[in-house]
Amino acid sequence: MPTIVFVSPKGGVGKTTAALLLANQLAMAYDVTLIDADPNRPIRAWSAGGHAPSRLSVVSDVDEENIIDRIEAAAEKTPIVIVDLEGTAAKIVVLAVSQADLAVIPIQGSQLDAEQASRAIKVIKQREKMTGRALPYAVLLTRTNPVIRTRTMSHIQQGLIEAGIPVMQTELHDREAFRAVFSFRQPLQSIDPREVANLDKAQANVEEYAAEIVRGLAAVSGAQKSGVKVA
Repeated sequence: MPTIVFVSPKGGVGKTTAALLLANQLAMAYDVTLIDADPNRPIRAWSAGGHAPSRLSVVSDVDEENIIDRIEAAAEKTPIVIVDLEGTAAKIVVLAVSQADLAVIPIQGSQLDAEQASRAIKVIKQREKMTGRALPYAVLLTRTNPVIRTRTMSHIQQGLIEAGIPVMQTELHDREAFRAVFSFRQPLQSIDPREVANLDKAQANVEEYAAEIVRGLAAVSGAQKSGVKVA
């Protein structure tokens, strides 16, 4: 059963947004558990709106004492588990990463975010020492401009690639629709297109993002056993 963790030592990079968008998209086809391990519980607040997909379960009674138990229990119930971790390098992050099959490191287009990504990678390397096996991971660029490619963004992306750090081809763009998911407490698919501009483009972006994640999971033994197929 694949477990995907979203890791970032720096807050405000779109980590929770990326986790929730992925969970909602995958829940259209699979049973998914989304574990809200952020102490601010933003996903629990979102789910309180009562519009979560029927195939999506949200677990929020999580701390460093029970995180491993919660992940294991979720993996027994649903073929996909997604964990939104707090934006620090706390013990709970290390514990959750120890259970992961894939780690996603969201960053925005700034040099500071790129440098902070190295801290997340350090946690992943610690996990590899703990378990004795490699953990696939990739950087996800978030809040990017879908029209204009800045020199700073190109420089950061190229620097990551040259450093041997995997970078997802799909980026999560800066879309009002993604903010509306939290404002309306609804999945992207349920939002009225009359309420939010360019909803179709936001949905297409999420579909591409989720498809790339699933293709990555196809190479992970846990995903193969669960029957998850490439979208």
